[in-house]
Amino acid sequence: MTKSELISKTAEKAGITKAAAERAVNAAIEAVVGALSKGERVAIPGLGVFNVKQRKARKGRNPRTGKEITIPARKVVAFTAAKSLKEGLNKK
Repeated sequence: MTKSELISKTAEKAGITKAAAERAVNAAIEAVVGALSKGERVAIPGLGVFNVKQRKARKGRNPRTGKEITIPARKVVAFTAAKSLKEGLNKK
């Protein structure tokens, strides 16, 4: 599903215009990104939990030259699916 499909589906389900749905989806995304950039945990019941994890610096290799390089430390987003999401995916 693309962002535009999500906006269309949101407008349809909520009975609102696509413009209003787009503003709502954009606001939700901005809120999640803002919280994660502050290092906060974002839990959405029925969907899952987004966490920020710190990845340590490590050694790697340039695949083209084979030269060893240092990959810097960085923050990454981790997602853990909610139990209800997992159950919904595995329904028979």
